Amino acid sequence: FPGVRQAQWLTKTKLVEGLPPAVQGIMDNPAHGLQELEDRAKHAVSHARLWDTAEVAPRREQYCPVLFENLIHICRLMSGRYPSLSKRMLARNCRIAATWERESILLQVRGLSGILMNSMTPIPPVASKEEILATKEHVLETFYPIAPTIDLQEVNVYKELNDTGQCFGDGYPYSHPHTLFFLESANVRTDRFRPEQLRAKMLMFAFGNALAKAKALHGNDPKVLEQPVVVQSVGTDGQLFQFMVFQLNTTDLVSNDGVKNLVWVDSDRNLYEKAQCVPEVKKRVVTKPAGISGFQPDTFKKFLALYLHGTV
Repeated sequence: FPGVRQAQWLTKTKLVEGLPPAVQGIMDNPAHGLQELEDRAKHAVSHARLWDTAEVAPRREQYCPVLFENLIHICRLMSGRYPSLSKRMLARNCRIAATWERESILLQVRGLSGILMNSMTPIPPVASKEEILATKEHVLETFYPIAPTIDLQEVNVYKELNDTGQCFGDGYPYSHPHTLFFLESANVRTDRFRPEQLRAKMLMFAFGNALAKAKALHGNDPKVLEQPVVVQSVGTDGQLFQFMVFQLNTTDLVSNDGVKNLVWVDSDRNLYEKAQCVPEVKKRVVTKPAGISGFQPDTFKKFLALYLHGTV
């Protein structure tokens, strides 16, 4: 069965299609001047796909990270307007470990959690107390007679770890996970996660970071959180983007009853339709010039709105 549905059961999470109003509001507010950066974003795509290499056509493992760095650079330009954006830090190759019990199964998510942007302040909850309480009525999908853990790797757990990252020590000022970035940049398609698999990975690691942070703040006792923990995820292969906002409402994950966690998902958004790296010529006539076609400004605005979320 599809990965996201399985991840929902494992993390006791209700899925909402689309981005939450808090993020949509940033996109729709002309005062933030997001449309002013559209030309820079188009330039960023052209730089990554057409100009950053001596090769005729750059490979995905090259242009995907370059595009990400270009987009992050554009986001950082907003710190002139919103100085608190400078209180962010990108951490690479950080490991996450989070352990929880689901029904009678001990589960653990651990490993490299993409590129993690941390903040000095947490993202405020995006769902109200009423919306959180309403999740009690949500019925989680079961997969009977298939076990929801059927394809998970079984290991012997000698220590139940809850660790927000080996690169953070006590007193680290950027202590709140903000957004995870996953770059599926393998050149060979079979080496990349498919979009559905990527979204499942994004959900599991956003949950893992939120759970480890909640346990660091509030201890290991299962409870409904007075202050939910919000962690975002962005995944891309250098063209297609996945956006996610996860809100951890409860660390009481054993049963299917009670308050559920929430995730908002915006899927399969192209930043551009095609990159023509070399012109197409027929009978000495250029039929398709080199360039980027089908640029989607809304996809860029979603990337930027998630970056701004929690600050504006």
